Amino acid sequence: MTEEKKKKTFWRRLRDKYRISVLDESTLTEHLHIRLNGWSAIVVTALLFLLSLGVFSLVILYTPVKNYLPGYSEDIRQQLMSESARVDSLGATLELQRQYLDIVKQVVAGEIHTDTVQSLDSMYIITREQLLEAKSEAAADFVAQYEAKEKDNLQLFYVANTTPILSFFRPAHGVIVQPFSEKEKRYGVTIRTPENENVTSVLAGTVVYVNYEIGNTYSIMVQHTNYLSVYRNTTKVLKRVGDVVQAGESIAIVGNMPLWFELWQDGKAINPQEVIAF
Repeated sequence: MTEEKKKKTFWRRLRDKYRISVLDESTLTEHLHIRLNGWSAIVVTALLFLLSLGVFSLVILYTPVKNYLPGYSEDIRQQLMSESARVDSLGATLELQRQYLDIVKQVVAGEIHTDTVQSLDSMYIITREQLLEAKSEAAADFVAQYEAKEKDNLQLFYVANTTPILSFFRPAHGVIVQPFSEKEKRYGVTIRTPENENVTSVLAGTVVYVNYEIGNTYSIMVQHTNYLSVYRNTTKVLKRVGDVVQAGESIAIVGNMPLWFELWQDGKAINPQEVIAF
């Protein structure tokens, strides 16, 4: 049989009609029959496949069977964790409300006087700056002893006519790691000092500014007639605004951060290295 005859036979079979009958085996009575050709059989098979696929998809989407699919359990776990956290939050909220209602019941029953209940709105909020500035007796004694020890550094030179000679003290013992640069708008010097080094006033003057800054550090400024000295990154201040200090007197302590020092004359920043021997 040639290839053409085979092809003709195949297409002819698809056009041939077939009869599918359902017979009673004992009486051979026909109860049901279906007449199909090859093309109809293919179409019916495809429709049955699509119908089965649709039913299977619906079963997976809307029944617990989907929980057994790979990867779907991760989403369920995340959802359970989220719902568990939500339940815990609601439980904590309910507990607070229960305690609040218990207090209200006790107040109404006269078991608690209203003036003994302290409201959060009436509580004083103490800032960290105030807490750090508060000195204990031990801290006050340490500051007094430290200042008494450092008074040996105070010097003031006079000429014969009792006119004082302007002599700058260096603000702290250390090495300058970043110099003054007016071009780069860096109006001060950075001094690397030993840890817990004392900071001294470069001239006699009056403390005009003390401020707590971000990073648990303090800034302090001292006015010396037509000069103003600025000290930043100190961890503890030994003076308050209005205190009169002498040249070389300790005014603060610097920790493990470099000390930032500025010197201004008549409102203009000057290079500290030109007038102070570091």
